Amino acid sequence: MGVSEVLRDRAWGVWGRILEHPFVVELYEGRLPVDKFRYYLLQDYFYLVNFAKALSLAAARAPSVGLMKLALGLAYGTVTGEMANYEGLLREVGLSVEAAASTEPNEVNRAYMSFLLAACALEGFYECMAAVLPCFWTYLDIAERHRERLRGNKVDVYVRWASTYLSEEYRRLVESLKSALDKGGRGADELWPYFKAAVEYELAFWDAAYRGTS
Repeated sequence: MGVSEVLRDRAWGVWGRILEHPFVVELYEGRLPVDKFRYYLLQDYFYLVNFAKALSLAAARAPSVGLMKLALGLAYGTVTGEMANYEGLLREVGLSVEAAASTEPNEVNRAYMSFLLAACALEGFYECMAAVLPCFWTYLDIAERHRERLRGNKVDVYVRWASTYLSEEYRRLVESLKSALDKGGRGADELWPYFKAAVEYELAFWDAAYRGTS
């Protein structure tokens, strides 16, 4: 078992709550009130901007050219691919990019981003990878857990949002991150504080999105 799997097993108490969070269950079933989804999109736009910055900082600390390319590729994909997709989703639910860019992040969002930016600026490359992996990986696990629920979903925008995380391309992305962490030679105990904090922030982010508040 690689260190990434060890970390997920250790975090399973919180990880499992993420997978069954009412926000994601209702979204995959098509029952989530659209106002909650709008709130999530506005907050997540801020998250993505700063996530790309964190990945760029990680690239500067990469111990090899290959790992630098991995981090830069993730940063570029976030800025060009995922954010472009979000801009389309925003328009579809009656929001604008300008509204998203001017939205004040809630307290959870701001704290999560401060944690990621600090980890990637001040710690080593693998600590940063341990901090960013839960975001990527939980979205994959959520999609796989609720794949069957999505089949009966009648809300097109929810289906399009969720389908991103069911693609083979997304699975390969997650596997590349896990592989980088597994081959880094760092032990689970060293990486656990960063992985644990990120998993807890992921749960808090969903909680805040569901409440529509910090």
